[in-house]
Amino acid sequence: MTEAEAAAELPPAPEEARAVFGEFFPEAVRYAELLADAGVKRGLIGPREVPRLWERHLLNCAVLSEVVPEGVTVCDVGSGAGLPGIPLALVRPDLKITLLEPLLRRTNFLQEVVELLGLDHVTVVRGRAEEMLGKVTPVHVVTARAVAPLDRLAGWGVPLLRPYGEMLALKGDTAEEEIVGARAALSKLGVVETSVLHVGEGVVDPLSTVVRVEVGESPGGVRFAAKRAKAARTSRTRRRR
Repeated sequence: MTEAEAAAELPPAPEEARAVFGEFFPEAVRYAELLADAGVKRGLIGPREVPRLWERHLLNCAVLSEVVPEGVTVCDVGSGAGLPGIPLALVRPDLKITLLEPLLRRTNFLQEVVELLGLDHVTVVRGRAEEMLGKVTPVHVVTARAVAPLDRLAGWGVPLLRPYGEMLALKGDTAEEEIVGARAALSKLGVVETSVLHVGEGVVDPLSTVVRVEVGESPGGVRFAAKRAKAARTSRTRRRR
């Protein structure tokens, strides 16, 4: 299958997409077209995903908005081609979203998408989550999709949270098992509550599965509290110079 064939196979947007994206439906269509064309050509998404872009990717991610509080700051870790960050930004202009991605070819694509769609409330940052402590302002919510197993993902995402923030990870059928297997690691990271949510009723089938990881007053636990304090001291020293 050639890239042109893949782009040509992008199906029309389903009616559910009009309802979910509302006034930003034209921008959602443009984003789908960019994924099907430039996204495939640059290796950000597989050509076989194009026929199911709407149901499996855009809508699956957009319904995450159901569990994101109003007016908060969000960091989408390992944003890749912008999933779930871009669909979330399209349905929730009240959010301030950072798309965090380490690979240059992906951040270039993300920046192009943000500019083309006029997403003024979205910022693209190139870097690894584990290197961002002290470099980005802590956020209320961290989002992620298909990045890593929960214990490793939490190690990257939880330290980026503000006290009493939460990480929302789109997961599959093994969500409950991942929580059980990650319990010890999550406890060390200052996690106080975990739960599995199902969102997208009437929009996606099957429903999207979200693991919610809530932290207490010390996101990342004792080890990251020390790192955070050191980063703050370094920042203050630089400002004095």
